[in-house]
Amino acid sequence: MEEEKTKMADVTRTIARPQDQLGGDDPPPRREWLVTNGLGGYASGTVAGVVNRRYQGLLIASLPAPLGRLVMFNHLLERVRLPDHHVAWLGDEGAVAGPNTADRLEHLVEFRLELGLPVWRYQLPGATIEKRLLMPRGQNTVQVTYRLLDVYPSEASVRIALRPSIQFRGYDQSVDTSLAESYTLTFCDGRYEVSGGKEIPPLRLLVHGDRAALTLDEKGAGNIPYEMERSRGYASIGSMWSPGYFRADLRPDREVTLVASTEPWESIHALSPQTAAQAERERRRRLVAIAGTAAEDPLGAELVLAADQFIITPAGRAEEAARARAAGEEVRTVIAGYHWFTDWGRDTMISLEGLTLTTRRFREAAYILKTFGHYIRDGLIPNMFPDGAREGLYHTADATLWFFHAVQRYFDLTGDADTVRQLVPRLTDVVVAHLQGTRFGIGVDPEDGLLRQGEQGYQLTWMDAKVDDWVVTPRRGKAVEINALWYNALCLLDGWVKQFGGAGDLGLTDHAARARDSFNRRFWFAEGGYLYDVVDGEAGDDSACRPNQVFAISLDHPVLVKERWEPVMEVVRQRLLTPVGLRSLAPGHKDYRSRYYGDLRSRDAAYHQGTVWGWLIGPFVDAWLKLHPDDRHGARHLLDGFGRHLSEACVGSISEIFDAEPPYTPRGCVAQAWSVAEVLRCLDKTGALQRTSARDAEDKLSAVSGQVSETSS
Repeated sequence: MEEEKTKMADVTRTIARPQDQLGGDDPPPRREWLVTNGLGGYASGTVAGVVNRRYQGLLIASLPAPLGRLVMFNHLLERVRLPDHHVAWLGDEGAVAGPNTADRLEHLVEFRLELGLPVWRYQLPGATIEKRLLMPRGQNTVQVTYRLLDVYPSEASVRIALRPSIQFRGYDQSVDTSLAESYTLTFCDGRYEVSGGKEIPPLRLLVHGDRAALTLDEKGAGNIPYEMERSRGYASIGSMWSPGYFRADLRPDREVTLVASTEPWESIHALSPQTAAQAERERRRRLVAIAGTAAEDPLGAELVLAADQFIITPAGRAEEAARARAAGEEVRTVIAGYHWFTDWGRDTMISLEGLTLTTRRFREAAYILKTFGHYIRDGLIPNMFPDGAREGLYHTADATLWFFHAVQRYFDLTGDADTVRQLVPRLTDVVVAHLQGTRFGIGVDPEDGLLRQGEQGYQLTWMDAKVDDWVVTPRRGKAVEINALWYNALCLLDGWVKQFGGAGDLGLTDHAARARDSFNRRFWFAEGGYLYDVVDGEAGDDSACRPNQVFAISLDHPVLVKERWEPVMEVVRQRLLTPVGLRSLAPGHKDYRSRYYGDLRSRDAAYHQGTVWGWLIGPFVDAWLKLHPDDRHGARHLLDGFGRHLSEACVGSISEIFDAEPPYTPRGCVAQAWSVAEVLRCLDKTGALQRTSARDAEDKLSAVSGQVSETSS
């Protein structure tokens, strides 16, 4: 049996024998790790060292538009020569190292996260080596550090050779493409730069260590298999190029650190690797202290650190940053998921409470709300910002309505009336635009006061899978959660204008009452004892049993009459609830898919047709506690499956989706913002997130601040 444990001594999750793959097929998923830099850039890979996704690499830099995120540093081949001259490789390196690799043994005996940062321990004949990786906050920089924990004889050293391999390309580009036709290496005084063309910043490399040097030994590998790409129907054979390998002596008293960066040299040299590592660890301790998670609650602290991965300062939108700073503020947004998502309006608004309010990062929550408020156009906030773009895309019917929800949760928890007062005129414009009709067929039907949406070729709800011209779940018409959100938004704005003024004689109370009356007449599917998913759709009323009906109960102002809560929740519990979220469609429907696998068309056919979504556990818990307000213990157990999941997929984070049937194999993005946010929020709501007292939190913050001051001095 695999040994797993979590402890709080620095928020640590440890996995022994981590080279084991998870269960499943297509191929079996491997455990992965993720480190982010607060700009949208990241480093990520498999725990075992196998390269299997186009998105993996030691440095995926987030660069100003139009470059966006680029894979700059793909792989690091690690070879050690032991005191007895035995040569060994760290990690599972056969595909990259080539057929002449002498040592094929798996030396990795332990993988752990300390404060969310990955640590590997390798047991070799006569030596134990530890490897750590981190990214300094706000920099497109990665540093990989090796320590010799023990060696025989005790005074001996280990010679380590590190071969960096690269293939400059967009992070979402196929593995058989490259942005560079050729690479050029320049070096001076221990500084090495790899260039791939004038439009791409150079990759700067530096090694700290005893007798560190570079051996020029240019090599190219053109047959590197990316197994996950193959299983997903994409090009799966890529190439990499290496200028040579760095070598250094690893001693018990002297670490070896490789630094790779796209930053200027003065920034790279500003901090030593030890100082940068200490600063990042203290930043993470401070996050845990600010959140106030107790020492007895490692799961909560882990999710606080996981939440930090998604909150970013967008690197590419310089004009927006200048505007915000001129007003004495900062730009913040939320990456929806790693590896391939950018910042999405819907995901940001759903995630805001768990990522920033539950973690007590209130100022950043305000920055996020103001950032998106600035981008309102024709009554809509952006659905998404494409990577490398300065402007958003607006094809969404629900993201703007989730904005109201996020503002209310922010107001409830902070009491910040000034921010809400600033936003009320923009929110009023949103309601007016919806009443009059806006883009993509979004507008109120004057016949019944319900909100309809839909335009051919667009997917406007959160069920937004599309392949070429095929919109898998178009849901054009009057969707159940859209109207639950619309009623909630009307009620919220009505309260705000009464408190802060504005809106004139818009008649918000009357609009809300009419929408509620029509909703309860139109959406009740008496035969099934639950709610239609869409009414007045292209094919009439859609009785597919989906989780969207839960929002009619879960929101602050539930639109569904109370006497129907229990039958709806019982249907959802029996047909949709799993240990890791809710199915997107109930079994038995003709379109139901139990597994999410295969090429893009196969996957998107299953994406919202049965596949389990982790974030949906949040509204289910909200609705459950409205129906059973004294059952916080039972609601807490609805989250048990996520604790186990933190040792799967991306260790320490929560996946986007899962297969609809046991063993609920994790799929999609390995780290998803709203999955982490909603589980963390529900831990807090059910009382399972153990909080320190206000006094204890102040003491923890003072202790951390003191440590930071001592380090700085």
